[in-house]
Amino acid sequence: MAEYKTIGTATGARASEIDAGLRAHMNKVYGTMSVGMLITALAAWAISGLAVTTVPNGYMIGTDKYLTDLGVTLYTTGLRYVIMFAPLAFVFGLSAMINRMSAATAQLVFYAFAAVMGLSLSSIFLIYTSSSIAQVFLITSIAFAGLSLYGYTTKKDLSGWGTFLMMGVIGLIVAMVVNIFLQSPAMMFAISAIGVLIFAGLTAYDTQKIKTTYLQMAHSGDTEWLGKAAIMGALSLYLDFINMFVMMLMLFGNRE
Repeated sequence: MAEYKTIGTATGARASEIDAGLRAHMNKVYGTMSVGMLITALAAWAISGLAVTTVPNGYMIGTDKYLTDLGVTLYTTGLRYVIMFAPLAFVFGLSAMINRMSAATAQLVFYAFAAVMGLSLSSIFLIYTSSSIAQVFLITSIAFAGLSLYGYTTKKDLSGWGTFLMMGVIGLIVAMVVNIFLQSPAMMFAISAIGVLIFAGLTAYDTQKIKTTYLQMAHSGDTEWLGKAAIMGALSLYLDFINMFVMMLMLFGNRE
């Protein structure tokens, strides 16, 4: 692998410098990702709180809850499709324009994306119990930590996983679109189970890729580029975590 060649040619003080730089880089990746997760959680919780009331207003959900005017607008009109696909637009936009942005701007765009993702995920607070969401989040966090640690420490080259996993993601998207029309519980269960496996693999793969990329570029001394690389790495791991969490919630979550 490229990183071992890089380390092998660096000795003494240079090797220590690269190692320290890698730790700082990974800390920035995980730190940026964590802030994004917090923004998403707060946005989802805040929006869901504004979307539901116990005062009857004509649109009942569950046994004793009603959508507010905001909730009706968000979840029962065409705006729900805008909210659904807005995060995807952010991802493509950030990926396409990252080279023309400063690292600071890219970080702000990432945080804006995290807020929009929170808006998109706010409906889970209406569908699943709070305890169920908390339990699945904890399970996902433990699994994510273990998988990311594996990707960081393993000596096995995971680069060959990339094409296979991305084909799996494309297949998942197609299957989910088809199931919008079929509404098959069995198909949704299969999508969720396969999705957990795919994003588990992507967590390990992306972690190793972030590490490899840093070690390949550490000699350049381009701090602006490395700052952008940290943000894109945070975005990759953030998406792995969110998707794994949602898939596990569909499998194990208790509905309201």
